[in-house]
Amino acid sequence: MSTSGSRNEPVEVRLGKVLAAHGLTVACAESCTGGLVTSRLTDIAGSSAYVMGSVVSYSDEVKEKLVGVQHATLAAHGAVSEETAREMAEGVRRAVGTDVGLATTGIAGPGGGTAEKPVGLVYTAASGPWGTVVRENHFRGTRMEVKQQASETVLAMALDALTEKEKAESQQDKRGTGR
Repeated sequence: MSTSGSRNEPVEVRLGKVLAAHGLTVACAESCTGGLVTSRLTDIAGSSAYVMGSVVSYSDEVKEKLVGVQHATLAAHGAVSEETAREMAEGVRRAVGTDVGLATTGIAGPGGGTAEKPVGLVYTAASGPWGTVVRENHFRGTRMEVKQQASETVLAMALDALTEKEKAESQQDKRGTGR
């Protein structure tokens, strides 16, 4: 039976149920979302069982010192890149010692965009027992709408990855027991 809850529930509630049911923990490294992902996770009563910590790594210096993003990565690809998002998710997971690491880095606007990296470009990453997945997103809307879409996306990425892992384990269990 799935622990991911009803599709009518907010993604953070469904993700929290999966994390709690499997005894998994999560940490976040957020840049453009400024703590919104962690806020959504901790809005849920009982989330202290699975939310271990968060770093709002808005500056490159904090990305390097606290989250573990390599200086060479930032120099070669910039803060808003697939490579940086990957290192943020993996780095916060390692630094805090959790099962899952989530990361967001991008340009929420209304300023700061360029032709190469426009406003609304956000990289989201989820690292866990399944490996690390990174997604390039192009969101539209106000600054708050971009932040909201980015937080929704990274939470859904983690839920999808954990749900797929849960399904695979269930199938393996069925094969192992001859059902």
